[in-house]
Amino acid sequence: MCLAIPMQITAIDGLSARCEARGTFRDISVFLIRDELPQVGDHVMVSAGQAVRKVSEEDARLSWELYDQILAETPEPPAYRPQEQGDQ
Repeated sequence: MCLAIPMQITAIDGLSARCEARGTFRDISVFLIRDELPQVGDHVMVSAGQAVRKVSEEDARLSWELYDQILAETPEPPAYRPQEQGDQ
C-alpha cells in the first residue's frame, strides 16, 4: 500500500518540481502528471518522489486533517530493543 502526501509546488524546472508541506521541502518528479503540468502554488499528492495527481487546496487541507486524526488516535509503537543472545 502506498501513502501519498499533499504538498504545494514552490518551483518548477521542466519535469522536476520543488514542493513544501509543513516546513519540509522535497524535490519531486512531475513526469506522471505531465499531461496536466502543475504550476507554482498548485497542490499535488506525492508518493515515492512522484507527483501522482493534482488536488485542490481544500483536498490537500482535508487530507492533512485526516492524517492528523489518524496519528492522534494511533498508539505509539513500543521502542525497538534488539534481542541479545539468550533472549527467547
